[in-house]
Amino acid sequence: MLVVLIILGVVCADQITKLAIITRFAHGENIPVIQGLLDLRYVRNTGAAWGMFAGYGTPLVILSIVMLVVIFVYRRQFLYDTAMHRVAGGLMTGGIIGNLIDRIKMGYVIDFLDFYRGSKHFPAFNIADSAICVGVSLYILTQVLEVLRERKAPAEEK
Repeated sequence: MLVVLIILGVVCADQITKLAIITRFAHGENIPVIQGLLDLRYVRNTGAAWGMFAGYGTPLVILSIVMLVVIFVYRRQFLYDTAMHRVAGGLMTGGIIGNLIDRIKMGYVIDFLDFYRGSKHFPAFNIADSAICVGVSLYILTQVLEVLRERKAPAEEK
């Protein structure tokens, strides 16, 4: 149930924030939130993360669907029955669904969080992107901690 709630929470937060951006901003328009650090900026991303693979909409839709199927079918092989893995799986799935909705509906993903320092900008992103990154990071962290725990356990047995 936790996974379903996280997925629904991510998808709803993602779609609501994107709707707020497209109804209040013209494409390319921005409003400073923290001067010199963060703007809200309406960006249309036809690529994947950080604008990579721009213009490859159909392959990205297919990849998203394949990833959702892989997560669903093989989740028991790589996601353990722990709270952290349920959270990680929910975040990743919710993020993929959030961006997939945009790709299917509009042919691009709406990004709006624009962090920068001077003239150097981090590529704009959205709630779904954040959820995917946090979910993947949690998953990797739990895997690394598990390996370290397993390495430590035999040493303690001696």
